[in-house]
Amino acid sequence: MATSNSYKLRCSIPGHEMDVRGLAAAVFPEGAFVSVSRDRTGRVWVPNSSPDRGFTEMHCMSGHSNFVSCVCMIAPSETYPRGLIATGGNDNNICVFTLDQPQPIFMLKGHKNTVCTLSSGKFGTLLSGSWDTTAKVWLNEKCMMTLEGHSAAVWAVVILPEQGLMLSGSADKTIKLWKAGRCEKTYTGHEDCVRGLAVISNTEFFSCSNDASIRRWLVTGECVQVYYSHTNYIYSLAVFPNNQDFVSTGEDRTLRIWKKGECTQTIRLPAQSVWCCCILPNGDIAIGASDGIIRVFTEAEDRMASIEDLQAFEDELSKATIDPKTGDLGDIKLEDLPGREHLDEPGNRDGQTRLIKEDDKVEAYQWSVSDGRWMKIGDVVGGSNQQTSKSVMYEGKEYDYVFTIDVNEGGPSMKLPYNVSEDPWLTAHNFLQKNDLSPMFLDQVANFIIQNTKGHVVGPEQPAGGDPLTGGARYIPGASDERSAFGADPFTGSGRYIPGSGPNPSAPVGVADPFTGGGAYSSAALRQKTTNIYFPKTDGVTFEQANTPQIIAKLKELNGGAPQEHQLSEEILESVERLLMSVCEPCSSKSPLTIQQINLLWKASHWPEDIVFPVLDIMRLAVRHPQVNESLCGEAEGVQLCNHLLSLMRPEGRPANQMLALRTLCNCFSGRNGRALLMAQRETVLSRAAELASVCNKNIHIALATLVLNYASCLHSQPDLEAKAQCLSVASRALETIQDKEAVFRLLVALGTTVASDQTAKDLARSLGVNSQISKYSSVSDPSKVAECCQLVLKELQ
Repeated sequence: MATSNSYKLRCSIPGHEMDVRGLAAAVFPEGAFVSVSRDRTGRVWVPNSSPDRGFTEMHCMSGHSNFVSCVCMIAPSETYPRGLIATGGNDNNICVFTLDQPQPIFMLKGHKNTVCTLSSGKFGTLLSGSWDTTAKVWLNEKCMMTLEGHSAAVWAVVILPEQGLMLSGSADKTIKLWKAGRCEKTYTGHEDCVRGLAVISNTEFFSCSNDASIRRWLVTGECVQVYYSHTNYIYSLAVFPNNQDFVSTGEDRTLRIWKKGECTQTIRLPAQSVWCCCILPNGDIAIGASDGIIRVFTEAEDRMASIEDLQAFEDELSKATIDPKTGDLGDIKLEDLPGREHLDEPGNRDGQTRLIKEDDKVEAYQWSVSDGRWMKIGDVVGGSNQQTSKSVMYEGKEYDYVFTIDVNEGGPSMKLPYNVSEDPWLTAHNFLQKNDLSPMFLDQVANFIIQNTKGHVVGPEQPAGGDPLTGGARYIPGASDERSAFGADPFTGSGRYIPGSGPNPSAPVGVADPFTGGGAYSSAALRQKTTNIYFPKTDGVTFEQANTPQIIAKLKELNGGAPQEHQLSEEILESVERLLMSVCEPCSSKSPLTIQQINLLWKASHWPEDIVFPVLDIMRLAVRHPQVNESLCGEAEGVQLCNHLLSLMRPEGRPANQMLALRTLCNCFSGRNGRALLMAQRETVLSRAAELASVCNKNIHIALATLVLNYASCLHSQPDLEAKAQCLSVASRALETIQDKEAVFRLLVALGTTVASDQTAKDLARSLGVNSQISKYSSVSDPSKVAECCQLVLKELQ
């Protein structure tokens, strides 16, 4: 069988819907491998005999309730002659599968945070590592021992061939050798999180790190070699059967192949994060990336993709956009760059990159030794995901803009062409229809267009909340707008009720509260830039705005149209109205309430879900009142209130109810009883709330971020690491999907409040990769508070 001196694409497998986070070669069938993804599934792939030299999905495994982050094969045994598949996930569990069952045959529970790494040994031993800073040894469905000693997340584990020896790599920058459950040795040398480990032999192993280096170690403790080539975090390693050569992948969009201690080939991918790799028995390399695609590379000529597929892969790569902020390309000054003639000179090593200036664009090229030419690997966009030249060609037509839209995180991006003469709402509507996407993304896509074409909208701007087809207004829960026409009944012109809406007070001269825009946030009238006015925040943030006449009008309107069995009596309506008026009075003149009024409000809150939202809005305002807070959040009734609100927050529930339930929980923090209740129910409340990050609604996102912030405020100065870990985890996961800048800001404040004055919480945040996750917000210019707060959080985490 002929082999070339370099690896080329064999096939691309677009089976997963989100990032592929783990790969492992299977024992059976021959040539098969297993992948796991953030889409919560694992999949078994077997080679097929089709001309495309690809793989076919043999079966799909599901069992995790959250992202699946790692996978390993457990060796065959008498009971399971084909071996088992173990997967770890963000639900803190390990699922164990056979190769032919879609559901796990058993689950291993015990970790308190994400299980992010797995390794199997002899006799069915399984070693797991977790963000909870521990590694655990499992045998026969039981945890045999817990390895404690790391001070931050355990990102990598591996069992050495010599019985009883285990290695763990951590975000605390160290690697530990364990024997019989005891730490025998600690290896130091890496300058950042240790992300991957790979066994060479009984006496040697490799490690890779966020410090962009790979190290070769003797088990006795000496680091015998350091390898440099990657330009960003290195996530995974795999060793060839000769136990010398290896491959690595990382955040610099590359797979790198190392032979005889040198990086002999660099393969760039059209995805930023190349999370994982594994070497198949025939020497082919499988990699998984953030675009949800698995790609297999081979040096066997008879398994290489067709010329057409290789060209398609190269074309896809050439269209990629490269953000120079990732550090992969160094500092870029357009005026200093050479032109296309620079590509006439050959490169001097495989993977070498060159930047050239082509008109007003910067293009990146990489030298391919095997092809003897420069290959285009993308356009450098300076951090913007849009093209802003005078006209852009797309599908044979000219447009003012062609945006790249990522609707599903980690999924394939889509192109959205737009001319400034078009209605952004109609364009968004057509884009969603064309790509068969849910109408729930309409606001997000339309606002994206408006924000990225500021000052370029031709014709009257569509009011926020306008129907893109009729121009009529529609109901948006929780929206607020200063335009008098917004919120008007499209038929009568009169105002309509929008839950949670209200005029925003203009900020006074001096330092405005970064949450409300009103009131001085610090004692200084004008702060110095070095002053941290954002965190730690020790008091709760509440949702105060109210339009009581419209709330009551909407309540009566819905009551009039409700089925007879659900209609509220006049007595109840009057009681609820009096309660609302009382709780909305200034604090100094709050009237006492009766138990009957509070009980009737509680009763009304159980209205059918399609009409209950004005009652929830009243409850949101009412729980700020000391009497209501004490009555509804007390020991006897509090759990009922919590459960009722959580039921309204189901991911499949109504957005208005989800938002108002979240806001009610936030406002419960304003009273002693409410705080005690929510701290006692923290795990359940935050877990349910975190699920709403995937709902595409900015008001829900702001309410979710505020809830996390209020928890962080309560936990500040408390030594409850488990609770802080949940806050960090929820905030970190929410930041992966939330785009709204106000929600991002509140999550940044929550992160800052959680880590402030708590070294262990800082280490935990580092181990979760919070630094790299939030760094993109440090350059946000509008609003400036996002960048300011982000820079202060990054400073805390240094």
